[in-house]
Amino acid sequence: MPAITVKNIPDDLYNQLKLAAEQHRRSVNSELIACLEKVLIPHKLTAREHIAGAKRIRERFDNFTVTQEELNKAKSMDRA
Repeated sequence: MPAITVKNIPDDLYNQLKLAAEQHRRSVNSELIACLEKVLIPHKLTAREHIAGAKRIRERFDNFTVTQEELNKAKSMDRA
């Protein structure tokens, strides 16, 4: 398995990485690999996950309504 050396890591970034490693009960090396995997390896959502996410978003706006008058006013504001 390949190995790399990361040089010149800013102190505050290293401290955040070390704290995250402690919180996840991992070594700093394992935490760095987990962070890289999260950023670099795309996670493909299933259709079910997409639908569940859309439902959660819609639920946040259940009590939010816009009248036709408000829509017309907003549209005309940009045209003046």
